[in-house]
Amino acid sequence: MRISSIYYTILNKPFFIDLRRIDAQAVLIDKFLERDLADMTSEKLSDKTKLEHVVESELLQMYDGGHTAVSDFGKAPEGSVAVIQLRGDMMKEGTMCSYGTEEIAALMREAAASKKIIGIRLDIDSGGGAVDAIAPMLDAISFARSKGKPVVACCDLCASAAYYVACHCDEIMADNDISAEFGSIGVMMKFPDYAKYYESHGVKIHTIYSDLSTQKNAPFEAALKGDYKSIKEETLNPLAREFQEAVKSHRKNLDLKVEGILNGRMFFARDAVENGLIDSVGSRSEATQAVRRLAASMALDNYVARL
Repeated sequence: MRISSIYYTILNKPFFIDLRRIDAQAVLIDKFLERDLADMTSEKLSDKTKLEHVVESELLQMYDGGHTAVSDFGKAPEGSVAVIQLRGDMMKEGTMCSYGTEEIAALMREAAASKKIIGIRLDIDSGGGAVDAIAPMLDAISFARSKGKPVVACCDLCASAAYYVACHCDEIMADNDISAEFGSIGVMMKFPDYAKYYESHGVKIHTIYSDLSTQKNAPFEAALKGDYKSIKEETLNPLAREFQEAVKSHRKNLDLKVEGILNGRMFFARDAVENGLIDSVGSRSEATQAVRRLAASMALDNYVARL
């Protein structure tokens, strides 16, 4: 159980995430940070292991065209579309409760490498997550494209880091026009300051730097004192600018005149289409057909290029 990596991610890393996701889980996060895990008995952990197994059979080996679960992509029918899910808060490394993007990306690469798979439908329902969770997904999408396999994002909630991933796909489709939301393009950092808590319990923490390490952790130390200028300029603003540039680069029809579209605002499906954040509103079946259409187009382009 990689408790240490989870602590490190929660306490130290910047996030591309919809703030509602943090607020909704604030109590759980507090309990976790206080190590109040009394409710997580061995029986409940066993249940989670079983649930993960069920999710694995449905999530990690599904192919459209009957939604047949098989043991590996090589056993899928010819011309299959792999259906892979990106759900919940995005973390780079997996935990006992959920898959990390490294694992999901590895699965996407496996699907893209299979001769039986013509493309991938990436089902997204996520409010975002850690910044370092994005790169494995982008690498997998790029690998799929290099194999001539399109990736279509089929989304309900698709915010922040999840949208960062989606905008790199060949198409983005909302899977409904009721709850589907898109956007929250931005970056944030949130961390607790336990100094007064420790002091109230008689604990004083001393942090000592070498005379030759005057800039080490300087933005973070300043932030602890209420000065956020450096951490914004050196960490958050560069990440936000890169996010914005990625969206503008991949969403050519994005309406930049819409207030807040690159600054964290969320949009329901119909407005997302109108403003260029996504391509269409449909169903999962229609998203699968979009994969097939794009796969046929890419195959034709490759054929013509070889003539």
